[in-house]
Amino acid sequence: MNKKLFLLDGMALIYRAHFALSKNPRFTSTGINTSAVMGFTNTLLEVLKKEQPTHLAVVFDTDAPTERHVEFEAYKAHREAMPEDLAKALPYVFKLITGFNIPVITSDGYEADDIIGTLAKKAEDKGYTVYCMTPDKDFAQLVSENIFIYKPARMGNDMEILGVKEVLAKWEIEHVHQVIDILGLWGDAVDNIPGIPGIGEKTAKALIRQYGSMENIIANAHELKGKQRENVETFAEQGLISKKLATILLNVPVELDEEALKLTPPSRELLEPLFAELEFRTIGRRVFGDEFSVTDGRISVSQQTDLFGNQVEDVRVQVSTTTAPELFEPAAPAKNIDNTPHDYRLVDTPEGRQELITSLCAQKSISFDTETTGTDANEAELVGLSFSYEAGTGFYVPVPAERDAAQAIVDEFKPLLENPDIIKIGQNTKYDILMLKWYGVNVQGELVDTMLAHYLIDPDTRHNMDVLAENYLGYTPVSITSLIGPKGKGQGTMREVSPERVTDYAAEDADVTLQLSQVFEPLLKEREVDSLAREVEFPLVYVLADMEKEGVRIDTETLKEYSAQLESDIRRYEQTVYEKAGLKFNIASPKQLGEVLFDKLQLDPKAKKTKTGQYQTGEDVLMALASKSDIVRDIVDFRQLQKLKSTYVDALPLLVNPKTGRVHTSFNQAVAATGRLSSNNPNLQNIPIRTDRGREVRKAFIARDEEHVLLSADYSQIELRIIADISKEENMLEAFSKGLDIHTATAARVYGVDIEQVDGTQRRNAKAVNFGIIYGQSAFGLSQSLGIPRKEAAEIIEQYFNQYPGIKKYMSDTMNFARENGFVKTIMGRRRYLRDINSANMTVRGFAERNAINAPIQGSAADMIKIAMINIHREMKKQGLRSTMTMQVHDELVFDVLRQEKDTMKILIEEGMRNAIRMSVPIVVEIGEGENWLEAH
Repeated sequence: MNKKLFLLDGMALIYRAHFALSKNPRFTSTGINTSAVMGFTNTLLEVLKKEQPTHLAVVFDTDAPTERHVEFEAYKAHREAMPEDLAKALPYVFKLITGFNIPVITSDGYEADDIIGTLAKKAEDKGYTVYCMTPDKDFAQLVSENIFIYKPARMGNDMEILGVKEVLAKWEIEHVHQVIDILGLWGDAVDNIPGIPGIGEKTAKALIRQYGSMENIIANAHELKGKQRENVETFAEQGLISKKLATILLNVPVELDEEALKLTPPSRELLEPLFAELEFRTIGRRVFGDEFSVTDGRISVSQQTDLFGNQVEDVRVQVSTTTAPELFEPAAPAKNIDNTPHDYRLVDTPEGRQELITSLCAQKSISFDTETTGTDANEAELVGLSFSYEAGTGFYVPVPAERDAAQAIVDEFKPLLENPDIIKIGQNTKYDILMLKWYGVNVQGELVDTMLAHYLIDPDTRHNMDVLAENYLGYTPVSITSLIGPKGKGQGTMREVSPERVTDYAAEDADVTLQLSQVFEPLLKEREVDSLAREVEFPLVYVLADMEKEGVRIDTETLKEYSAQLESDIRRYEQTVYEKAGLKFNIASPKQLGEVLFDKLQLDPKAKKTKTGQYQTGEDVLMALASKSDIVRDIVDFRQLQKLKSTYVDALPLLVNPKTGRVHTSFNQAVAATGRLSSNNPNLQNIPIRTDRGREVRKAFIARDEEHVLLSADYSQIELRIIADISKEENMLEAFSKGLDIHTATAARVYGVDIEQVDGTQRRNAKAVNFGIIYGQSAFGLSQSLGIPRKEAAEIIEQYFNQYPGIKKYMSDTMNFARENGFVKTIMGRRRYLRDINSANMTVRGFAERNAINAPIQGSAADMIKIAMINIHREMKKQGLRSTMTMQVHDELVFDVLRQEKDTMKILIEEGMRNAIRMSVPIVVEIGEGENWLEAH
């Protein structure tokens, strides 16, 4: 048997997993940050499935000092504190490893690198193929014929296996042990290994190529020139110490216990309650099958197989570790439809429907849901309606496929659904309201949407009904896949399932939603977001449903012509790049592009490489080079045109609904934690506006017909006006009240000149500060964005705060409030929770601090345009206008306006937007008109 040993560098992999999700962390309903555990688990499962090791261990450091600390006191002294969320996650990682029956190996006085190095060499001697699984570059010194580095997949890149050949090529050396010399010369800022000053990665490789070792470089220092010679001679001893610090030890007193390392099946008893606590639904099902439930840690499934293909019902834990993680608490049995009392009824006769309608009409509030043939309400057909008005009960009304018969049944419920005095409760009610619009029903009445309620209560977690039911009710709903099959091409529709089988699923949905609304009502009050729900988020559902049904007309011929033009331009740029480069290559390949730019053309001697060894060719890298090289400018243009063509110009016509001939975007209320709306199919927020070529896409969005014109209404500098109002900064308020250009006024103050003397550069710099401050920009960030020295950027910011002391006070007060309360608020009370605001880790805390400054401003702008949309929509209905609101993009609203209603609409729109939230600063709304969106904007 081929013996295959994987040695996992535990802490390195955990850190990597935690920070990979730092911009979009995963939290449970109880507030546990599971990013590290989830990332580590997925990495582990991927290796188990893909590589099928026979033996495996996870290796960790301990807190005991090592020989390196004794010999070099500063070793690892500058490392930042571990993020608190990561520290809290570690016990769960140990529980996970224990649950998989994987040994944890540590040894006081030695680092994980040394333990892995020692075990790897011992295992190699015993005939194993060994994989050191780590993102750490230092392990390159260990590779041999049978020892490899295994770098797990990350950021869309596949995993990478490095053997002797790959290490020699990557490090540009002749012998693997020369990795240590390069590391010693180069140093390591993370571990505080000093190296020799002035020698980076490239220089270190070049010197080792020439002299073979650090000792030889020092012995021949007289051959070096200038500062390099001086540094090598002065810091020779420091270099040798650095080499020793970088050397992985191979003599750690640790035994290779082959039996303990042998892979065995995971423990169901330990892992199921852990997955339940961490709310790892997908991972739980991946390991234990579809019957796994996060509310049940003790499922018994006969003959159930795990991802190893082993039967697991009777597996018991066999811990073989040097640590002793705490024992698991047994989970309570899950509640589900099979063990929970309920009364769910199929209502499929005229008499039954009339009786149900009578009962529903007598209620103050009802929960309702639709069953349909698909997820796009503008294309799907209705399969049935479900209702509930008392916990534990539910009713399902099937609707036939034949349109007239279906319409007749829906018409019976029309008076109920359109009754404005009955509160309508639902989960993602926008979908159901939009679905019913296609059957002539305009749902009315106060709304309670459980998805949006939870979004306000806990914006950073998931809001789908199954998750909410499991987390708040301890109840696992019937899975839709049990009715229509797993996702994929073979999945059926609800139309193919008998009404009797649909009844439990559909009635349960209405019942669970009703129960969730009862749980969320006091929580909305407790979090002080009840009014935000009832005055903003819930009423906005009606507005968005109308906008989505209306859609927008697209000029497909214009897009077709533009696509051909772009294709011609792309080919021209491509040919130009080939000529300037002197060869043909795949411009879209980052690897080939990097080789051409930095190896062949030598455009940047300090060009950085990715961890996989290829040159970085991201947008930021190319933009920095574009001003120095015309070939790079051509490549940037080539890329931009390709993206424009594929993402928008060619994609938009494919989104035209055949039923309406229009594009119907879907607006998402419960995605962005800031409160901003997002959209998809198409994503309106990302349609380009900064470049002339990008703006051309807007030309394809056109008015309904000759009798209509598009109006675009945009808030002018709304976020700056909001910060002026919130901070009560007198100088900024004065500039706005006088109608001055705020960037010119700011430049005049910062540079101490009269407003008439402000030049373009000064205004540009002031504009960058005005907007940068909103996002917590530092002097370093400002210097990067403006291309000015950091000292000058720091002086600009200092002068800015001198001139606008109110803004500095706002930032200080907001930060203090966030530190004390763990959240910040918008004008309307929307909360942004900042778990890491008091973190000891500077990087993590800095991210939270920037959010603390920005969230009240960006969130208030989001609330403002939402209120404007509600008010405008309501007034349009009240006046019986036939014009429609079609799009919302950031601070802009777009309307398809009947020409004879144009003047009325302009007044109505401006008033609605200006008065959405009353402020002490003037609110300016700019309204344009045109035959297409580009003209109107």
